Amino acid sequence: MIAKKTSKNQLTLPKKAVERFPDVEYFDVRVDDVQITLVPVRPGQLQQVQARLEQLGISDRDVREAVSWARRGRRSTRR
Repeated sequence: MIAKKTSKNQLTLPKKAVERFPDVEYFDVRVDDVQITLVPVRPGQLQQVQARLEQLGISDRDVREAVSWARRGRRSTRR
């Protein structure tokens, strides 16, 4: 099966592939040096992660700031 990347960097997945995961709305995207892997996030898993973050006192803003910080550090090491 082949997935096509659109001009907006979105992937169109083959119908036969997504039909195997009828109840899945989100996929965890994992990237290594040579491949991209999509792992289905089952209903409830996302809520479990959100509940754990809330339990730890980590807000959406904390996550956005952490991602921004990590991306700044990554850019400086690429040059």
